[in-house]
Amino acid sequence: MVDDREDVYSKAIRAGKRTYFFDVKSTRGRDLYLTITESKKHTHEDGSASYDKHKIFLYKEDFDKFIEGLKDAITEIERLKASGEYGRNEDVPRHNGAASSSYTDVNFEDLDRKDI
Repeated sequence: MVDDREDVYSKAIRAGKRTYFFDVKSTRGRDLYLTITESKKHTHEDGSASYDKHKIFLYKEDFDKFIEGLKDAITEIERLKASGEYGRNEDVPRHNGAASSSYTDVNFEDLDRKDI
């Protein structure tokens, strides 16, 4: 069996210790889909490095809803920053040397749970 899948387009965006990869791929049936990968570099005390990678697959039937949700989220971020309540780095509370956050870690398996 010949694998007809192929990489069509790739774009890497470097942002500090993170790199975001946007990869357009083609299925065997010639449908297109997008993978978005976040890669975060960790440098160890001995000078060696490792990378944490997180990937999502976005299929063509979800493109419009994904873009709509992303635009809505960015619009809300801009609104909140304009209010003056957010975006002041000097006012970020610190805990153990890191910015504190009200977010919790969620595993992909958690997304199917109905009680969250």
